[in-house]
Amino acid sequence: MSTLLPIGSKALDFTLAATNGKVYSLSDFSHCNLLVIFFTCNHCPYVLGSDENTKEMALALEEKGVRFVAINSNAKESYPEDSFENMVARMQHYAFPWVYLYDETQQVAEAYKAVKTPHFFLFDKDRTLIYQGRSVDNPLDPSKASCNDLERAISQYLEKKDISTPLTDPIGCTIKWKSNHPHTKPPEACDIVQ
Repeated sequence: MSTLLPIGSKALDFTLAATNGKVYSLSDFSHCNLLVIFFTCNHCPYVLGSDENTKEMALALEEKGVRFVAINSNAKESYPEDSFENMVARMQHYAFPWVYLYDETQQVAEAYKAVKTPHFFLFDKDRTLIYQGRSVDNPLDPSKASCNDLERAISQYLEKKDISTPLTDPIGCTIKWKSNHPHTKPPEACDIVQ
């Protein structure tokens, strides 16, 4: 947990291509009251299990000025299903209510100290980090989850309350770094690390 981006950090800029054919930077979301940046991918069972839950949350919070932005940083060399082409196909199929960005160089994941898929970062209006970690505590099967830490943090902020739990352990697969990256481990189907 000590290696994670500290609470109170400012959102780091990026310039990344999206599946909709556009290129986005942090400033493109300046109109949002709250910004949720989350690192995700196409293949991880924790992502696949929780995407519908995340979709419902994003849609429900949209009218309150909360915007979700997804970033895939996984190395396609190790996981071809996480290629940009497959990202486009997945968005076309599921029509998720967020832009889906491709961090091919993995520099954005490195800057944000992202470690899992999914891994959520919640930034306030001033783009100060006020929460990071998991969304639900059972992303494999959200119907069995006992809490939604991300949703609670968003609600507390909107109600002008202190965030009761600003940091939780992200639950999911490790980000799949390129073979020459210092974080790289021997390839596994999905590292289950909580």
